[in-house]
Amino acid sequence: MTTTGQPIADANPAAVAGCGAGADADVATGLVQLTGLVQGIYARVSERHDLTPVQAKLLCVLLGGPRGMADLANFFGVEKAALTGLMDRAERRGLARRSPVPGDRRALQATLTDAGHQAATTFHAEVSAELGRLLSALAPEDREHFGRTMMEIITRCGTADRP
Repeated sequence: MTTTGQPIADANPAAVAGCGAGADADVATGLVQLTGLVQGIYARVSERHDLTPVQAKLLCVLLGGPRGMADLANFFGVEKAALTGLMDRAERRGLARRSPVPGDRRALQATLTDAGHQAATTFHAEVSAELGRLLSALAPEDREHFGRTMMEIITRCGTADRP
């Protein structure tokens, strides 16, 4: 609901997104609304798996293999202390572990445990299925076009390696 009591779906999309009028605002509004849908799905699936969205993201990132702690802090855009807290919680739950980086005795890398790998794989499959339903009403060629356009934007912005 909006502050006027009007359902968000019926509200002026530009007002919902906090944007002005115009074609660019319509695209921006759509992207903001799509972001909300994706984040909502991600949060609901995370909760069903007893994970926070950030924990789920960490597990999905580590599905790709070990990552250095400094690299992860940079990836998440947080200070090392915040990442340390996230890793502490993941280790307490038996989902991930830190180990020395071969050849660099000062550096640590994060890896998934077997339980973490199972949790990440299950979470990823479920969230992928739910996100896929967002596009299920589109014709196959429209889904392909959306996918290509989305990857072009992601690649151009330099975030193709982020989940």
